Amino acid sequence: MSAEVVINNISTKQATIKKKEKVIFQTLKRLLKNKLAVFGLIIIILQILMAFFAPFITFHNPIKQNLSFTELPLFSDGHWLGTDNYGRDMWSRIVYGARISLEVGFCAVILGLIGGITIGLLAGYYSKLDGLLMRLVDLLFAFPGILLAMLIIAILGTSLVNVAVAISIWSIPSCARIVRGSVLSVKKQEYIQAMRSLGASDLRIMVKHILPNCMAPIIVFATMRMATAILSTASLSYLGLGAQPPTPEWGSMIAQGQAFMFTSPHMTIVPGIAIMLIVFSFNVLGDGLRDALDPNMNINQ
Repeated sequence: MSAEVVINNISTKQATIKKKEKVIFQTLKRLLKNKLAVFGLIIIILQILMAFFAPFITFHNPIKQNLSFTELPLFSDGHWLGTDNYGRDMWSRIVYGARISLEVGFCAVILGLIGGITIGLLAGYYSKLDGLLMRLVDLLFAFPGILLAMLIIAILGTSLVNVAVAISIWSIPSCARIVRGSVLSVKKQEYIQAMRSLGASDLRIMVKHILPNCMAPIIVFATMRMATAILSTASLSYLGLGAQPPTPEWGSMIAQGQAFMFTSPHMTIVPGIAIMLIVFSFNVLGDGLRDALDPNMNINQ
């Protein structure tokens, strides 16, 4: 290989890297212009930091009972979010509850993405597999999501691990549909035909050339799916199918506090606000990412 060819290849790679950096910069610039999305991102970052540094920002054991200080109201001395009917500090339970919700949500979304991307890539790239795989996806779509999750948990048993598995299986069909649609569009591009003519393997084409060009809708889906996963985790725990007492999970905290709604409403309202904030934040961030990653906006700007 001549020096001129090597120099041309290096120049081409550098130009490609600069182009990608420019696209990323423009995407971030548009995202930061969306004030609601920025607000959601800030709330998410604060929740993640709160969950990560939970042992350092709490002063009480979240599961230790203290029957001398039951149902303390908000802003009580030493318990600024009050206590529950067992005297457990509400702030500590909210903070550790954030850790549980985010862990289950991330695990569920990652597992769902792995399954959905795999099925979507295979269905979109191989026409012969498309019909079979999409009919399996349609079969999963036939069940309402929360009922499908309840059925899976009923089979596997009640635990947070099984909740993550159930929500991930529920996420697979939606992800597979999104990826399949993107793959069908990308695989018709001329550079994909060129890679085939050069003898590139199907796996290389799918993983290195098709999948990266499908990442925008996948990122948006994953962000908005986090909201669904966290809300579903809380819903299943509320029904007694997820976290079991005394685990400080937001949904189970609402279930335990509803009997004291009129005497100690903070036991239900505080975890309810925590769920509302994180779900709202992921949804508005997903909307902001969708607008920022819109290819039409990339063309116009």
